[in-house]
Amino acid sequence: MLRSVLRGLVAVALTLLPLTLTAPAHAAETLPLAEAVTRLSVDTESRDGYNRDAFRHWNAGNIPDDGCSTRNEVLLSEAVEAPTVGPRCRLSGGRWWSYYDQVWVLSASSLDIDHMVPLAESWDSGASAWSAQRREAYANDQGAATSLVAVTARSNRSKADQDPAQWLPPAAEVRCRYVAEWIGTKLRWSLTADEAEVTALRETANGCPGQSVTYELAA
Repeated sequence: MLRSVLRGLVAVALTLLPLTLTAPAHAAETLPLAEAVTRLSVDTESRDGYNRDAFRHWNAGNIPDDGCSTRNEVLLSEAVEAPTVGPRCRLSGGRWWSYYDQVWVLSASSLDIDHMVPLAESWDSGASAWSAQRREAYANDQGAATSLVAVTARSNRSKADQDPAQWLPPAAEVRCRYVAEWIGTKLRWSLTADEAEVTALRETANGCPGQSVTYELAA
């Protein structure tokens, strides 16, 4: 009788166990840039069906109660000199460094928040198969400091939706950093890369022996 009761309790415990365990968090990984390139999955790209509205942004950000959108939260986090935050999260003053073109910016309205891997490029590389919720998470990703970056509107619009085979920052001294952040974002979101893109990334990586890539898989 006692053995039957014990077997029953063990069975119940085993049934409930999966409900009480949480999935382990993904650990961040750091790789040399040249090795990180080899981690990318190579595939053809397709923009069929792309619509920018498929990526909801900017949403209420990481702190919904602060009244600031993701855009303004990124501006606040990247400010070298903090702006004044007014009603409805209106920003005034402050100072930012646009690393793509190496210039100081003194007005939030002169900055764009660039998706390191543009929305259209992410669609081409796998996001077309995602749910609307995952695309929204991607478009507002503050879980990695390199996913969204405040830069001059001029440099962001020069980049548009181009990958590194077509566009690199005009400031040559930051291209190793840029390519590392591009690769880190693609690895974080398990996005693919096409042959021309990988070739350009590999060529740049060859000139960046001390550069590393740190990324953590998105939830």
